[in-house]
Amino acid sequence: MTELLSLRAPASLLARTNLTLGVSSMLIAVISTIALYAFVIDPIAERSADDEAALLVLSAQTWVELPPAARPYFELELAQNHDLIISSALQQLPIYEGLQTQIVLLQQKLQQRLGIDMVLLEGNDLIWVEVPMAEYRLQIGVPPDRRDTQPLYVAIIIVGLGAAIVFFTSLFVVQRVNRPLVKIAKQAERFRGLETIEPLAETGPRELVSLARNFNTMASEISVLLANRTTLMAGISHDLRTPLTRMRLALALLPETIDAELIRRFEHNLETMDELIGDALRFAKGTSEKDQEIELVAFVEDILSTFEQNVALKIRVSRDHRVILAPNAFSRVLTNLIANGIKHGGQVFLTVRANSVVVSDDGPGIPEDQRGQIFQPFFRLDRSRSAATGGSGLGLAIVDQLCQAHGWTIDVGDAATSMNQNASNTQAVTQLTGAQFTLSFAANDSASGGGADPG
Repeated sequence: MTELLSLRAPASLLARTNLTLGVSSMLIAVISTIALYAFVIDPIAERSADDEAALLVLSAQTWVELPPAARPYFELELAQNHDLIISSALQQLPIYEGLQTQIVLLQQKLQQRLGIDMVLLEGNDLIWVEVPMAEYRLQIGVPPDRRDTQPLYVAIIIVGLGAAIVFFTSLFVVQRVNRPLVKIAKQAERFRGLETIEPLAETGPRELVSLARNFNTMASEISVLLANRTTLMAGISHDLRTPLTRMRLALALLPETIDAELIRRFEHNLETMDELIGDALRFAKGTSEKDQEIELVAFVEDILSTFEQNVALKIRVSRDHRVILAPNAFSRVLTNLIANGIKHGGQVFLTVRANSVVVSDDGPGIPEDQRGQIFQPFFRLDRSRSAATGGSGLGLAIVDQLCQAHGWTIDVGDAATSMNQNASNTQAVTQLTGAQFTLSFAANDSASGGGADPG
């Protein structure tokens, strides 16, 4: 059964448990019905049919042995006390073609007792049995529902009600157990987004109390660690930026006789150090930003306006397409991806889709065996270790951190052929060989936005 459920198992624990309980209850009901019918109801039905056949044969024998004058009184007694109609006047009646359980069993038991094939007839709302007895041939009428309790239906009703009671009782218990787990899952989701969370109520069964208490302890310790990390990084940033500011001031006050190229290199190194400090601080802080509704195309265009380099943009949605995103986090992610593409390639192509933004570059690309490591802090590809590319090694780590915090996904692959618009307002095809990052945010799509794809 486990293998059967695993083929298309629901996602949630509650749904899986309900499915398991439902299938188990059905199996219990079917097996119990078969067992109850085979070992209890069917033997009772056969015994009842046998008793009924014995009564019919005995009634026919008694009728034959009675004096003719006493037979009407006997017939009246059978009709009043046993719901049997006995008659020596044979009627032309059609053959009974029903499949009523008790009537079929009665036919079988009569055949066993009399040793002849029995034909059942029907008429006048009765089932008639022709019983040969001595020189007579009697017809005995039996009501179709006489002692017929529909045993199979009874078994199904009894077992079905029992299985339903067990199922709904189990469902109630499972829901009571699942409710605290859902609360823990929601708190963990909020905590993943670095939101402030309230401690879980430590009530209920001992196991759930222990789970809630351990979760609260873990969340408190992690919150303290994150706060300490942020405070430490903020202090380090301040302590490092103070001498950097002094060094910039000293460079500005140097006489013009100093080599200009040497000063420029010093200034570049100071900017690199400042960028490193800023990235490290942003990585340590994380984000607790709330989602907002933004107009996607306009927002992306505002981000691109901060770059002096030529970044080609292709829009595949209507310009009023709206999504629900954390704007600052989204801006940081997209800025870092574009900066990474410019740094390692030179030319970057953006494609805005309904629920994703694709960033491609014409750089050397990322080896497939190293794509799982590029989001680690301070990880650098060997080919990027140069003064030309520079960087802090935290840009993609910040991207990954923000995506995890907001439930977005970031996929890495090889860049595909891209369309860019040149100065003559014509489309040109560029064969890219670099990396491609796909930022997806389908779960936060806004229903108010237009999703048209103009091509």
